[in-house]
Amino acid sequence: MGDFNLTVILDAIRRAPGGLSRVELAQIVGLSPQTISNISRRLLDQHLIVEAGKEGSGPGKPRTMLRLNPAGMYAVGVHLDPAVVTFVVLDLLGAVVRHSRITTPPGTDPREIIESIAAEIRRLIADSGVDPGRIAGLGVASPGPIDLNEGAVVDPPLLPGWDHVGLRAALTEATGLSTLMDKDVTSAAVAETWAGGPSGEGSFIFMYMGTGIGCGIVLNDEVVRGISGNAGEIGHIIVDPDGALCDCGQRGCVKVSAIPQVLVAQAEAAGVLDGSRQDRSAPAVQERFAELCELAYAGNEAAMDIIAGSAVLVARAVSVVTNALDVDRVVFGGPFWTCLSAAYLEQVPALIEANSATRKIHGIEVVGTGVGDDVGAVGAACLVLEHTLAPRSQRLLLGD
Repeated sequence: MGDFNLTVILDAIRRAPGGLSRVELAQIVGLSPQTISNISRRLLDQHLIVEAGKEGSGPGKPRTMLRLNPAGMYAVGVHLDPAVVTFVVLDLLGAVVRHSRITTPPGTDPREIIESIAAEIRRLIADSGVDPGRIAGLGVASPGPIDLNEGAVVDPPLLPGWDHVGLRAALTEATGLSTLMDKDVTSAAVAETWAGGPSGEGSFIFMYMGTGIGCGIVLNDEVVRGISGNAGEIGHIIVDPDGALCDCGQRGCVKVSAIPQVLVAQAEAAGVLDGSRQDRSAPAVQERFAELCELAYAGNEAAMDIIAGSAVLVARAVSVVTNALDVDRVVFGGPFWTCLSAAYLEQVPALIEANSATRKIHGIEVVGTGVGDDVGAVGAACLVLEHTLAPRSQRLLLGD
């Protein structure tokens, strides 16, 4: 119970950027002043919070404000995408202290990629100047599907050779850091709730625009993972009934209609991009997709038609999810979001509103992530902060 109360108080302070006094904490969390005082002392002794001056303009003496200590704890996050691997070190406030990126190593041997990831983690920590003793752990965001219990990647469509690869255990052994793992879209949703500001509050879906497309789900400030940790797999929502045949036997699924490699292929077929290049690897697709977006925003009408057409298809998928979950916000982000943002934010809000089953009751806000381009890696690191610091019912269970 004491550990649970500690995390309740820490979470309340975290959600108040200006800090809270002990009196305010007692009013918010419903614990006695003595309990608040005792727990506050523990948090101060652990350097997780600091006393940050006094405030008060009314009668009585000013109250001492308690705020999170950014240097009290750190977490490392890694986002494995088929095109690029992103790394961050976060402080306790969820701010990025250091980040780096490497192109995902080619080939189908997961061991080589894991070795490259571990080497970059060691380099990143050394470059950050952070005391390794204050690093709470490592979080990893991986393409789905995943086996959450085993910490394994289970044959994601764009990572050949990654069938039941125990990524969590391998990185724990290679780095010596306690490691957590989650799906990339879920990690992005976690990042938004921890570091996204207003866009990460309440109930929303996070539309992850990467080498693949998926969604993270947050309902009433709680991240929804599903029974196996694979909630948000939207690749088989039909958005174009006359479209290409999917491996599931249906036509026009998201995964064969709107992901970047499909749009690049459309651009090559239309002569917008040079179709003679043979490299179809994920890093090459990322490079070509950036070229397509650059042409579109420079005034190439055929390129813009491809981007705009994808916005219509993605909006159809989003509408299916928002209608099913009854949320009032859609947050877009991910490695390819920067390229898409201008066109999507111009088109998608009206398309979603037109298809909303609840448009006469409430609107649906459409925004870009408040976290930035590193949202997947930030979310991975936030997994560690969430696991360590967030109030969870499991903390109330008594051991043997």
